Amino acid sequence: MQDRTLRLSTKCDPGHILTCTAQRFEQVDKAKLGSEMKALITGGSGFIGSWIAKALMARGFQIKSFDIKTDLSVPKEILDKDTDKVEWVSGDITDAASLADAARNCDLLVHLAAILTPDCARDPVRGAEICLIGSLNVFEAAKQHGIKRILYMSSAGVFGPEDDGVYPRPTTLYGAYKLAVEGAARAYWDDHGISSVGFRPLIVYGPGRETGLTAGPSIACKAAAQGDDYIIPFSGDTDFIYVSDVAEAYAAASVKEQPGAHVYNIVGDLGSAQDFAEEIMRAAPGASVRAEGPGLPIAPQIDAGTLRQDFPDIPRTTIREGVSETVAHYRKGRNTR
Repeated sequence: MQDRTLRLSTKCDPGHILTCTAQRFEQVDKAKLGSEMKALITGGSGFIGSWIAKALMARGFQIKSFDIKTDLSVPKEILDKDTDKVEWVSGDITDAASLADAARNCDLLVHLAAILTPDCARDPVRGAEICLIGSLNVFEAAKQHGIKRILYMSSAGVFGPEDDGVYPRPTTLYGAYKLAVEGAARAYWDDHGISSVGFRPLIVYGPGRETGLTAGPSIACKAAAQGDDYIIPFSGDTDFIYVSDVAEAYAAASVKEQPGAHVYNIVGDLGSAQDFAEEIMRAAPGASVRAEGPGLPIAPQIDAGTLRQDFPDIPRTTIREGVSETVAHYRKGRNTR
């Protein structure tokens, strides 16, 4: 397996979409990095948000979640008793005033709130309001309160299916919105000195994932653990990254001084959807799982770069390891009912 992680360093021309290097110095209170800092996570009650909250809490952060959803079943599954340590705020990412109020007295913004590829396709205007305008609201909240650090979720969906994994040309509205946010992040660094780091995973899988175009592998793990058959509804090669690895990337970025606007491809383990199905059956003997359907509208392999040089402690979980942990998680839940 190759190391295919990417940080694109760029001069901000149209062909190089990503990292504006720091040309001004950002003051960071080193004594407060991690310890006693407060992070606001938009979309914090979701799958990835719950895992990032867990990773940040392990580094001493106080966590506030801002999410339109009030169902805490996923956070309770991932955080267990630590769910009660999070300040849960209900709000809509498109409501700039509510978001700005939630961001008051926070040191770090972690922006995850979005709707995914199928929902953006069904309602493009609503998709833009949430994924694009909502992201601008996050940067505006940071500007209003003098918050100088934002971590956000981009996506490998910025790469279309025929792309080379270096120069993004998305073919979905979701990917187009994410690419626009990356450009906005550069503008907020250039205009207001707000530093940012974005990550572009492809398929994020693991305990708690239930929705989205690429949720099938995670749902298949749960089904197999419960003794049910499942068909992963896509086929072909792609990149699978275990959710705890993604969470650790955000945790590492949260305590690293990194002025500028940066975005990284973050990759895990390359394989086919059928390979993934076979690993599930290895972890859950007797299960019947297979992959069927079209390929994903995303480049199957995204280019490598320097993320693991910049963040050398981010773990890299293999498909076999991640599937085994996910199936074990759901078996444990089944046995404790």
